[in-house]
Amino acid sequence: MSSLRLITSAARRASSFTLARRGYAEVNDKLKLTLVLPHQSIFTSQDVVQVNVASEAGDMGILANHVPSIEALRPGVVEVIEASGGSKKWFTSSGFATVHPNNRLTINVVEAAPLENFSLEAVRNNLQEALKVASGSGSEADKMEARIEADVYESLQHALAK
Repeated sequence: MSSLRLITSAARRASSFTLARRGYAEVNDKLKLTLVLPHQSIFTSQDVVQVNVASEAGDMGILANHVPSIEALRPGVVEVIEASGGSKKWFTSSGFATVHPNNRLTINVVEAAPLENFSLEAVRNNLQEALKVASGSGSEADKMEARIEADVYESLQHALAK
């Protein structure tokens, strides 16, 4: 009988706690975005509606009330959808996206450039050149470097073709 009293007492105490529940993002919920490079801040705690990133786990969209997490980024596009409805896109080489509690998102990238700064024709030409070096008879270090370069150009070509 004493174990029943213990369970009842614990249940009464547990019911007095309020649990925070996650819900869906409301239209008026904003995400505070900080997007930084080693030498420049692109956004500093700016209110945005959504951020789409190319993470190692796959492409993902981040809204307000997102579960806190840390995501490694692969070469790809970071798209920022602003409250005005406009969208800005950057091609990033790599980095990390950290979703903090209280609707804060920090993205640290090694390199980033606006997507409109790239020419699809130039990217295709550079990709072909990198693939030639990667399959050529150079040193293993040169081939590996060319393969990494080709991977980035393939990601950039895919982003520009959309």
